[in-house]
Amino acid sequence: MHITLGNTPEDTLAAFTARAAADPGVAGLVLSGSRVHEGMPTVHSDYDLHVILRDQHASPIAELDWFRSAHLDLVVIELAEFRTRGMPGRPDHFARYSYVHAQVLLDRLDGTIARILDEKRTLGATEARAAVDGWLDAYVNQTYRSLKSYRDGRPAMGHLDAAESVSHALEVLFALHRRVRPYNKYLQWELERQPLGEPRWDAGLLLPVVRRILADGDPPTQRTLFADIEEAARRAGHDPVLDAWGTELELLRHP
Repeated sequence: MHITLGNTPEDTLAAFTARAAADPGVAGLVLSGSRVHEGMPTVHSDYDLHVILRDQHASPIAELDWFRSAHLDLVVIELAEFRTRGMPGRPDHFARYSYVHAQVLLDRLDGTIARILDEKRTLGATEARAAVDGWLDAYVNQTYRSLKSYRDGRPAMGHLDAAESVSHALEVLFALHRRVRPYNKYLQWELERQPLGEPRWDAGLLLPVVRRILADGDPPTQRTLFADIEEAARRAGHDPVLDAWGTELELLRHP
C-alpha cells in the first residue's frame, strides 16, 4: 500500500487522515509526538500517528505499520493491542509516555478510544505505589553503589553509578505524583508546564541537580537529592523500602 507525500507534513497528514476516515476498518486515529507538545515542534518535526484497527484483517492500512517518512510516522495497531500497549509488564512499556498528551483525531467507538487513552495518561493508585516501591529501591541501590565507590577511592566507577541513578530518581519523583515519567526530550517541558507540586522539583531547581550528577557524580549533590527523595517517599508511606536498607542508608546521608 502506497502513501503519497504532500508538499508539507500538514498536507500529508490531512490526505492520510481523510483516507483512513473513509475506511470502515479503522476504529480510531491518535496523534502523539512533538506535535502534541506546544512549543516543541521544529522544522524537522513529522506527525506521529497511531492508526487503530478493529482487527488486523479489517483494513489494507495494516500493511503500513511502522511506515516512516519526513512527514509522517505510523503505528498501525489492533484495538485489543492498543488497550494494553505501554502498560506495566508489557515489552512495549516504554511507549506509555507517548500517550500522555496524545490527541484523538477519530473515534468511531463512541468514546472508547478516548477512554483507553485516559487510562494510559496517569498511573493508577495501586500502579503508582508499586512503581515507587520498585524504582525507589533501585535508586537507593544505585546511589549506595556510587557513594561507596567514591568512599573507596574509585571516583570513575562512582560517577558511572551516579549517572545511572538519575533515571531511577526521575521515575520515583514522577510516580510519587502518579505521573508517567516523560522521555528526556520532554522533561523540561513537563516540569515547566506541569510542575510536580513542590518548588524543589521545579525545572529551575531539579534540572541543575540532574546535570551536576550526570556531569561528575558530585557526592554532596547526590546526598542532597537523596535527602529530598527520602523525605518525599516517607511522607507518602514508602518507609518499608527505605528501612529495609538499615544502617547502609547512613552512607547516603553523611560522608
